[in-house]
Amino acid sequence: MIQTRRPRPARLGCTAASLSVILLVAGACAQGPATAVAPTGPSIDMRIAQGPIRGVDEGDILSFKNIPYAAPPIGDLRWRAPHPAPRWTEVRDAGAYGDDCIQARPMWDDTQTRLPVSEDCLSLNVWTPKTRVDGPAPVIVWIHGGGFVMGSGSQPIFDGARLAARGAVVVTFNYRLGRFGFFSHPALTAEAGAEPTGNYGLMDQVAALQWVHDNIATLGGDPARVTIMGQSAGGSSVLQLMNIPQAQDLFHRAIVQSGGGRDHWPVLRAPGDARSGESVGVAFAAAQNLRNATAADLRAITADKVKGRLDLLTPEKDTYSGPIIDGRLVTTQVMDAFQRGAQSNVPMIIGATDMELGVIPAVFRGLLADRTMEDAGVPRESLMAVYGDRNALNTWMSSELTFIEPARRLAALGAEKGRAVWLYSFGYVQEGKRRDTAGAGHSTDTPYSFDNLNRAKGPFTEADQKIATAMADYWVAFARNGRPDAAGQAAWPRYDARTDQALLVGETGVTLGAAPNAARLNALSLLRDSLAAPSR
Repeated sequence: MIQTRRPRPARLGCTAASLSVILLVAGACAQGPATAVAPTGPSIDMRIAQGPIRGVDEGDILSFKNIPYAAPPIGDLRWRAPHPAPRWTEVRDAGAYGDDCIQARPMWDDTQTRLPVSEDCLSLNVWTPKTRVDGPAPVIVWIHGGGFVMGSGSQPIFDGARLAARGAVVVTFNYRLGRFGFFSHPALTAEAGAEPTGNYGLMDQVAALQWVHDNIATLGGDPARVTIMGQSAGGSSVLQLMNIPQAQDLFHRAIVQSGGGRDHWPVLRAPGDARSGESVGVAFAAAQNLRNATAADLRAITADKVKGRLDLLTPEKDTYSGPIIDGRLVTTQVMDAFQRGAQSNVPMIIGATDMELGVIPAVFRGLLADRTMEDAGVPRESLMAVYGDRNALNTWMSSELTFIEPARRLAALGAEKGRAVWLYSFGYVQEGKRRDTAGAGHSTDTPYSFDNLNRAKGPFTEADQKIATAMADYWVAFARNGRPDAAGQAAWPRYDARTDQALLVGETGVTLGAAPNAARLNALSLLRDSLAAPSR
């Protein structure tokens, strides 16, 4: 039963923002300080399996926020797989966002909300069309980026209303970050037994998808047409979900925006002194004066110490591993799986921006290039043979090695095995920034794919809006039909490495053309494949 009540204010925090000139690590958003627009409208009551909820009628769409999809991972549930979501009998207010997951919020990054943070953060938000003429609507589940240490599903740029107005149900959610989400230790491994361990943030993602599968029909969505979509660490998550056994059958299409694919995650346990998830966890425990720690000892560490100073520029590599290959949930490196054709056989859109990390000032590019080469384990002399000189290497290599080459290579591997894949390159720079910006930086595509220019730093022009309209149309058509070419926009055929055609989103509009810098990317692919570690 649906009941309409008088309007009341909704709580909404924050900002979403611009690429910091000190961005040296993949994962930060770059949209420019946004205006937080609280939805207004009458209350709307609905009932889901957990109990009654009260959301907001925003006109063409209904929104419901801060719905728990798992039990709060606090106390004895810290560093455990998510437990079933709670139930309630009284009407639950779903008109405002809940807490973000605990994270450091550095002063240089204004992309994040200013909502409270807590360990009790496993909630999701839903925007659903009020009117559906063709039955249940396709579902888009957004996975936020932030290097697995920052971000939330509540950032204003991820508001799903404009996609929902096109006829899709949109879901955003939080997942555990930093050491709360990615932490291994022998005591926790022993406690888990045969169950997955270490990757609690990815377990949360699977739990959110399970909630969508079990509940979204009640909110107007089609559980048989679920698209997972993510950018940066969210795109990396999408790629891994395509290989996580527990996630299969919970989604049916995938969109990967700047998700990498060459990342080499550490294993749970390694011989000798080799770095592993457990060795890093033991080092963290030792830093807290805990040796031979029990699981109870670890859970007694204060939240502030678990958080540490982790952010994109402070990776704390000695005591933080990030996601790992635990062998039970995450069983493979992404590129290994795609080379074997072992990933989910679902339609996929994949791509990157054309400058990703190359838009930072020249003074920082050498430092970024050095760090990229170190992290990737690729010899400088081999890369110099590809780029020819240091200036070209500093300008292009970090973007191409980290994001652009992997996207094209994964598209080629999928197409080679008969999978439906569409490749894009986003090179659009808003008209007001073209005098100062040579290309599209990391995450600058996100306001366009959500059609949320009104939530990003403007001013925006009619030409800018035309690009946002096109991208959102493609993404929703893909969610609806499994084919972006049904969007009524420029033709976008499936990717075929022999013709190497991609959708080019540029300053002259949206066109189909040859994937940019093909010769250089081919050389990088040969180099990276030759240096690849053996499959695990």
